[in-house]
Amino acid sequence: MTARGGILLDGSARTDTVRLGVLGAGNIADLNVAGYLEHPNCEVLAVCDIDTSVVCEAGKRWGVPRTYSDIDDLLADEDIGAVEILTPTHLHHAHIRAALEAGKHVSVQKPITNSVDEALELRRVADEAGLILRVSECFAHYPPLELAKQLIVEGAIGRPTGLRIRTVVGQTDSSFQANLRPEGYGWRLDGRSPGGHLFDDMVHKYAMALWLVDQDIVSVQAVVRRRDLFFEPCVAIFEYEDPELLGVMEVSYARDMWLRSRYYGTDEFFEVQGDAGFVWVTRATGEMLDLPPVVLYSGKANHRTWTEFTDVDADWASGFRRSSAHFVDALLAGRPAAMAPADAAKVLQLCFAVYQASDTHEPVDPRTISSSVTPAGWAEW
Repeated sequence: MTARGGILLDGSARTDTVRLGVLGAGNIADLNVAGYLEHPNCEVLAVCDIDTSVVCEAGKRWGVPRTYSDIDDLLADEDIGAVEILTPTHLHHAHIRAALEAGKHVSVQKPITNSVDEALELRRVADEAGLILRVSECFAHYPPLELAKQLIVEGAIGRPTGLRIRTVVGQTDSSFQANLRPEGYGWRLDGRSPGGHLFDDMVHKYAMALWLVDQDIVSVQAVVRRRDLFFEPCVAIFEYEDPELLGVMEVSYARDMWLRSRYYGTDEFFEVQGDAGFVWVTRATGEMLDLPPVVLYSGKANHRTWTEFTDVDADWASGFRRSSAHFVDALLAGRPAAMAPADAAKVLQLCFAVYQASDTHEPVDPRTISSSVTPAGWAEW
C-alpha cells in the first residue's frame, strides 16, 4: 500500500503531514484556505482555477508552489492526498466524484450538491473507495455556536423546547464585501442553482437547526417571498422528532439598513429555549448588536444565573479556519470529518422542504425528499 500526499488510503497508518490541493480560488477561497496555511501539519501544494490570472494571484498570495488551470492536472498530481473544493455548487458533483476517483480525500464548500440523490451517491463512492468526504460547514466550527451546543449538551438549559434562528440581510461598508468579484455570483442567479438565498446561504442555518439540538426535523411549514431577484424573505416552522421541541426560522431582507460587519452585510441571532433556561448566540457573519457573543440564563429553582460570555472568539472567519484545521486533524487521525455527507443530505432535504411547503401551502416531511425542489418562478426573471 502506497501513500498519496502523505496519507495511506486504507487508513491503516498515520502520517504527520496532509498535502493539499485547492480547487477554486474565487471570492470565498481566502477564508477557507487560511486554516490550512496556518496548520503546522498541512502543506498547501497547489491551487487550480480556470481563470489563469486569478489562480496566479492566489498562488502568490498564499505562497503555493504549483498552479493549475485544469482539474485533471491537479488530480493527476500524486503528491496531493486531499482536495479542498471551492467551485460553484452546480459543479460540485462532477468535481467531487473526479477527486474521489483519483484517490483524493475531499472537503467541499457547502452546499454539497444541487440535489439529495447526488449527495448520497457521492457518500457511496467515498465509502467504497475508503476515502473521507466532508462538507466544510463553518458555522459548526464557529466558537460561539460551539459553546452554545456544549451548554445545551451539558444540560444548562434543561430539555430543549424551542429553537429560533433569525437572519437579516442588509448593507455594509466592509472592505471584504467591497472587494468581492461580481463575476463569482452569476451562477447563483439562474438555472444553475435550484434556488436563491435560501439555498445558497441559509444552508448554514438549516445545518444549525439540526446540529444545535441533534435532532431530525419531521415536518416543515413555510412562507417564502422573493425580492430583488436573489433574496427570499421567509418564515418557517419546524417540528422535531421530540414533540416537545419546535423551531422557527426567520429571514428578513432590509436593503436600506446598514449593518456593522467585517464580512457580508448579514447577521444572525440564535436562541435555544429549554425548560430550565435559554442560550443566545447574538452574532455570526456580522456584529450588529452590542451584546456578548453568548448569553446563558439558567433558571433552575435553586440556582438562577445570568452568564455573559465575553471572551469567546466571535470572529466569523474563525469558523472557516477551525473547519479547515478540523479536516486536517481528522485526516491525520484517520477518522471521519464533520460534516458527513449523510448530514449534508439532510440539510438539503430541509432546504427543499421549505421551498415545497411554501409552494404547496402544506406541511412537508423533509425525509421524503430524494432529489431537489425549485421554488415557483425561480430563474424565470
